[in-house]
This record gives sequence, structure tokens and C-alpha cells, in this order.
Amino acid sequence: MFRRTGLSGLDLDHLFNLSPNPYVIVDPQLVMVGMNDAYLAATMQTREALLGRGIFDAFPSDPDSGHGRMLRQSFAKVLQTRQVDHLPIIPYPIAKPDGSMEERFWSATHTPILGEDGQVRLILQHTVDVTELHMLRQAAPQNAWKIETDVLRRADAVQGENLALGREREYLRGLFEQAPGFMAVLRGPTHVFEIANAAYLALVGRSDLIGKPVREALPDISGQGFFELLDQVYRTGQPYSAHGAIVSLQRGPDAERENRFLDFIYQPLRDGSGEIIGTFVQGHDVTDLKRAQDAASESENRFQTLAQSLPNHVWTATAEGTLDWANLAMRDYSGLPETPEELSRIRDLVHHDDLSVVATTWATSIKTGDAYHTEMRLRCREGNYRWFLSRAVPIRNARGDIVRWVGTNTDIEEQKKTVSRLENLANTLETRVEERTAELLRTQEVLRQSQKMEAIGNLAGGIAHDFNNLLQVITGNLQLLAKDLAGNEAAERRLSSALSGASRGARLASQLLSFGRRQPLAPKVLNLGRLVREMDHLIRRSLGEAIEIDTIVGGGLWNTLVDPSNVENALLNLAINARDAMDGRGRLTIELGNAYLDDRYAQNAFDVEPGQYVMLAVSDTGCGMPPEVLSRAFDPFFTTKPEGKGTGLGLSMVYGFVKQSGGHINIYSELGSGTTVRIYLPRSMEAEDMLAEDSGGPVAGGTETILVVEDDEAVRDITVSLLSELGYKVLKARDADSGLAIIESGVPIDLLFTDVVMPGRLKSSELARKAKERRPDIEVLFTSGYTENSIVHGGRLDPGVNLLSKPYARETLARKIRMLLDKARLRGPSSDGATTVSSASSGPPPSIRVLLCEDEALIRISTADYLQDFGMTVVEAGTAREALEAVDGAAIDILVTDVHLPDMNGLDLLRRMRDTHPDLPVIFATGDMHVPGSEGLAKAKLVTKPYDYDVLARRIREMVGDIRR
Repeated sequence: MFRRTGLSGLDLDHLFNLSPNPYVIVDPQLVMVGMNDAYLAATMQTREALLGRGIFDAFPSDPDSGHGRMLRQSFAKVLQTRQVDHLPIIPYPIAKPDGSMEERFWSATHTPILGEDGQVRLILQHTVDVTELHMLRQAAPQNAWKIETDVLRRADAVQGENLALGREREYLRGLFEQAPGFMAVLRGPTHVFEIANAAYLALVGRSDLIGKPVREALPDISGQGFFELLDQVYRTGQPYSAHGAIVSLQRGPDAERENRFLDFIYQPLRDGSGEIIGTFVQGHDVTDLKRAQDAASESENRFQTLAQSLPNHVWTATAEGTLDWANLAMRDYSGLPETPEELSRIRDLVHHDDLSVVATTWATSIKTGDAYHTEMRLRCREGNYRWFLSRAVPIRNARGDIVRWVGTNTDIEEQKKTVSRLENLANTLETRVEERTAELLRTQEVLRQSQKMEAIGNLAGGIAHDFNNLLQVITGNLQLLAKDLAGNEAAERRLSSALSGASRGARLASQLLSFGRRQPLAPKVLNLGRLVREMDHLIRRSLGEAIEIDTIVGGGLWNTLVDPSNVENALLNLAINARDAMDGRGRLTIELGNAYLDDRYAQNAFDVEPGQYVMLAVSDTGCGMPPEVLSRAFDPFFTTKPEGKGTGLGLSMVYGFVKQSGGHINIYSELGSGTTVRIYLPRSMEAEDMLAEDSGGPVAGGTETILVVEDDEAVRDITVSLLSELGYKVLKARDADSGLAIIESGVPIDLLFTDVVMPGRLKSSELARKAKERRPDIEVLFTSGYTENSIVHGGRLDPGVNLLSKPYARETLARKIRMLLDKARLRGPSSDGATTVSSASSGPPPSIRVLLCEDEALIRISTADYLQDFGMTVVEAGTAREALEAVDGAAIDILVTDVHLPDMNGLDLLRRMRDTHPDLPVIFATGDMHVPGSEGLAKAKLVTKPYDYDVLARRIREMVGDIRR
């Protein structure tokens, strides 16, 4: 336990154990690390039972008891002051070997053992058992002979005074330590720390102050004026106090400096003669209070700023209910000045019919503390009254007391007028609700139908490509096989049946794509009256002589933009459905006319745009449909016909075609009263297109060179075989990259025949573009069983694109290729050997390049698609950063941007872009009615959301046209 020395050969451990007085050694955590034999005898314990245990664990005591508290305070005093401390007598029970507790009385001395750093390393406790002496004194009878001498009496008196002084000192020390504020006593002119409580040590972040001058103990506060103030108080004898003084402290050797705010006083201390001997320091850390006050002030400023910017009336009142502040909007409306005395006149502005209710409600809220809520009419400065909803909530302090009221007045004049109108319609409200409910149910049903159609359409699109490729292989091989089996009647019949089945499969795939709105449309400007008249013979032949057909064409029938073949198929489908519903006997009415679908109709129907339409109606006198059948009439694969008599795709195909054409379809039917289907196709303002008739002439081949690009090996082989049989020179490639390599090799090629959907880095549309760049005279024919947006936009083929849908017959392929090659031959070569129609000077104007910056993806996608339909090139960006990256080094004609972007304001984006494009025009497409800061901005226009795409496109063309001119 002790280090042995060579002093006279003595063993200090042995001497420590031989000492007749009990000793125990504890560390700063009061864990026993050594004791002598006398201590073990006095405590009736063993060394093994005590070593390594806390002294209060080995000898438990109640921390709140007198003896337990005195012992703990003595240890704490030694650790803090590093001075010896005495306890004259304390009662402390000891556990006997049998476990019972024996009350004992002790006198203790605690001596600190310091380390090299001057800190308390160990504490030596010397205890003397004075139980017998104490018991003897307690047992002496009151009237017994005196057993004490005068010396003993004086010793007892001194001991009693010492005990009393010790208790008082410990009591005062306890108060000093537990004081909520920080306190310290500094001695002498150098202000040596004599004592400092826990709050002071926590404030400065140090525990080694005692015995050090203040300049040595707290070097981090040098230069902040505190040392000089202490010198002044000690020199003059005048106390000094401060409130909210800021001090910069480094609370620990590795801690960063931090600022604290203090309220404190320096009070001089004097001895009996009046001489100044030191300074008493006392104060409070008010940093949290100061920060709370600053936060409250900042919050008040924010509230004032927010309240002034709001269009509603905002006001505050005292806890007693007196209005003391109102924002600018309220003062402008009422004409009242800002002074609290004038604001109290707000009562004079309340309508006299509302004053009683307002006053009663406000008084109740003031009394109960409940939120205030009432409606009232307030007079404006012009003398008119408007309805306001007035609300207020109480603001409470930490104790829960109301300190202020914050209220608002919201203008509800229009709502009141609406309520009044609704009250006038109370008698018909139930009917209106029922009608609206029915409308919503119908809308939900239409939405459900649309969602089902979309789901099936997605499925059809996913399988159409592979399905049509398979059909193409089948039909191609069957057609080639027909030549080998010519003259074999049985084989020819089987081939004919196989081709018929493949044709039916192709029609089924076409129907799937039709109702899924995935078929490529080639719309033309038509007059449906002429088309229906031309179909009259076909319809009559399809329906039979027992059905009467009436055709009604309204005068001045408008034109419509629609795919002619799909209109014919739709009309024929509806006529055949009507024939089946009439059991082959009845009256069919075909009606054509102009129609206008107004906003009210569009609101009550799903996916309908209000506007002008050409209406095509087909009515029959058949059996009609019950409601449960009518609700599913457009469902794919739903049919009431016997098994094998229909696929249930007829009406679904019509529905999909009409929706893809931007139209609307509706069906009306009652059981036993027939059915009417009305189709609405958008009106076209352009002149009717002249449609060239397909004569279906003889199949002819040629000797030109054709490049076939097809990823499906079977389809590629059969296509090459069909074209080779027609006499063409055929080159083949498995993907667009391979096809481009053949084109760039310099081999003469007259026509590129490429699939639309292929794997690989290069798309088929890019292959066609690059082929045209390298060989302007080359013709391009696309083929696909399922088109994607590379050549189809808005459901329509891009202008100038030629498409042959899979599966195709040998004759169809031959005629399509021959037609394109003959058309190229008729145009003739240009001076540089390229086939061209016109010179560059007479060509179309360059495409407008639009940078569209919009963070809402759905708005951005739909707007970009629509502008591309207008022939514009659109670069999309979802953030300002993406827009800046897109414009870096690129030519942009106009910027179309939202104002509220996630990373930058749209106006700031324009300014950044005009650093490099000073003349760049801009259109702000936003939901705001005004763009703050854009006043006087040149080449700028505003389009508010929701905006009309036609208006946006027209504005773009106007602004870019002005710049280009």
C-alpha cells in the first residue's frame, strides 16, 4: 500500500498496521484503497470485505441524516479546499459480525494526500472511537457527585462551542454551495480565491481556483475589464454592479470560447477595523434569459412583418381586451390611425345590429380565456359595411397567464352572399344534391372505364410487337410457300386457311391497339357527310334488305381532322352491332350534324374538352340494353352474343379510336327502346383533303437496292426473301448501328426499310435521320407491330413518315415500296445527285427551339408534347440548374419558365441566361398574376396557369418571329 523506503530499515506498511489508532485511505471517489488492523478491529470487518468498495457502500447511511450529511460534507470540503477537516463527534452505526447494527460515536480527522499536480490524490481518515466516553457522560446521574475537574468542564465547553460553530459553519457552507447564483470570496489586493461555490465553478468551467489570484486562475477573461473593476472596488471601497454584461469564457482547456451574459455585483469586504480585506462576488448567469428576450424580440419583429404583408386584418389586444395594434390592411380599411387611443374606436365601426353579440362574445373570451370567434359587419372608410369573420387566440406566459390576444378579421362578404343565395335555393337543394351525386357517380364510372381501358391498352402495347412479329413470320412464309405449292389444290386450301387465320390474328392485334389508343393514326381533314354517302352501299350490303337505313346530314356540316379508315371501321362496327340488336329487321338512322359541347357538359363528363365538334350518331330500333349491360358496353371482351359470335372488341375499338382522335363518345339505351351511339370528333377549320384512292393494282417489283434493318431474325429472313423474290437487291442488318455502318460504307441504297422498336444504342428514328443526312435521295419506310413516340406523337404519325404496320401481306409490302420508289424517281435527282423537291430558300422556316423549365413533371411533359406537336424543338429542364446546363453552348430561341423553381427564382434564372444571351425572350408560365421585379423587363410576357396550349404556342411564335425579323 505504501512505498517501502530504506529509512533505518523500517517497513512503513508494518508500522501503518501496528498503529493503535484506526486509519483508512480512500480515493477521490471515496473508494477504500487501504486500512490498518486497528480500523478493521474497530469496524469489526475484514480487509477482503472492504478493499475496493465505496465507504458509504460498506457502511451505509441515510444521505439526509445528520451524521451521513456531516461525513459527506467533510470529504467534499477536503476535495475542494485541499485542507485538513475535523469532525469532533458524530454518531455512526457499525454492522456486527452477526449482522445487527451497533450504535457507535466517533471523532474523525480527514487529511488530504496531494499528488505532484497539487490535486487531492487520496484522503487519510483518522478515526477515534469515543463511544464509551460519550456513554459515560450520558449515563452520569443528574445529582451524582461531580466526576469532572474544572479542566474537563472547560474542555467540554470548548468542545461544545466547536461543535456549534462547526454545525453553523457547515450549515452556512451548505447554503453557500446550494445557492442558485454564483458566489466567490476573493482575499487581498491580488484577489486570491478563498472560496467559490459550485455555481461559480460551473460558470468558469474550472475546479482549481482556490488559493490562486484571479488573474492566474482566469487568464481567459483578461482584457475584458473585469480585473480592472475588481481593482477599482478594492481600492475605492465602492461596490460595482452590472446587468447583462457579456463575458467571453473558455470553459475548459480544449473548449471553444463562448459568450455568456451576467448580472453581478462586486462587494468590498472589511475587517473589524474597517479595512478592506477582500471582495465578495455574487451574481447570476442570465444567458438563457437574454437569448429568450432576443428571440422574443425577433419573433415580435417577424410577427409584425408577416402581419403587415397579409391582406387580412391583423390586430392585437391587451390581456384585458383593449385593442392596441392593427396592421396596415385594417387601418386602410377602417381609416383609423395607429395610436392605441384611436384604435379603441373600432367599436364605433361595428354594425349596430351586431354590436351586442360582438361585445358579449369578446367579454366571455376575456373572462374564460377561450378563443374568440364571431361574425360581424364592419364599416369601411367610405361608409359601406362588409361581413368579416373575426377570430382571436390568447398568448400565455410560462405560468399560463394571458399576456396578449392576437386576432384576425377575414372578409367573408362573398361567402355571405353565397350563403344567402343558397338559402333561397333551399327548397331545391336536395334535388340538386341528388343530381350532383348522380353526376359524380357517372364521372367515377367513366373514370373507372378509362382506367380499365388504359390498363388493357398497356397490356396490348407490351405484347403487340412480338405478336405481330410472329404473325409476320407466319404470313411471309405462307406466301412464299404458296409459289412452291402452286397447282396442289389441297395444299392451296390449307395455305388459304392458314393465311385467313393469320389475318384474323392481325385484325385482333389491330383491335387491341385501337381500343388501347396505341394505333398510329394518319388523320386527314374530312367532311363526314361525303364519307358516309360513299359508304352507303357497303353499309346496306352488310345489314341486309330487311333493315331500313335513313341518313340525315345537317346543313353546313363542318370538317373534322380524323383518320378516314378508322372512321369507316367505327361506323361499320356500330351498324353491325345495331343489326344484331334488331335481329336483322328494323330501322337504322345515321345522323350527322354540328355540335357544341359547353363547359357545363364538359364538367359533368370525363376527359372532354369544351368546344366545337362534328357529331356522328347511329340509332337503332332494337332491343336496347338494361342498365347493367349499358354500364359495361365499352368494356373490352364484354359481349352479350353467344360464344364464338363476337370478341367484345367492337365498341371498345370505337371508344379507343374516338378518344385517341381527341373526341368524345356517348351511348344512350333503354330496354325495348333501341340504342343511340353518338361520336363527337373535333372540328377542323382547314379545307378538306383530297384522298387518293388505292387502286390495288398489280404487284410489281424492281431492281433497286433496299436495306432491311430488323432485329428479329425470322422476320428479317422472311422480309429479305419476299423482297428478293420481287427482284430487288437486298442488304440486311440486325440493328440500327449495323444499318448505319452499311449506309456509311458508300454502297448505293435506294430505300431503307427499318423496324421501329429495336435494341441497341441507336434508335430507328435516329438511323433514318442520319441516313437522310448522308443520302438525301434515300427513301425511308418504317414497319412495326407497335409504335412508340419516336415516330408517333399525340397518337399521330409525324409529318412525312411512312409506316407499314405488321403483319403485312406480300402484295401490301410490294405496293408500298414500289409507290415510294416511283415517287422518288418522279422527283428526279438534284444537281448534286440528291433527290429533292425544292431549294433550301423555299423550304420551311427553321424550327423554334424552346427551353422549357418547369419543376412539375406532369405539366412539363404535357406542355413539351403539345409544343412538339406544333413543330417546335423543346429542351426540358426540371430545375434552374438543369436549364443553365442545357443552354450552355446551345442555341435557344426562347425561355418558357415557371417563377417558383426549387433552386432559383425564374426571374433570376432569366438574368443568368441573359448574361450570355442578352436578347433571349422569355415567357413566365406561372400561377401568379404578376412577377415581382419584372416591371420594365424587355422581351417578356406572362401566361398564367392553367394556360391554354394554343395561347402559349401563339405567344412563342409571335415573340420569336419578332426577334427573327
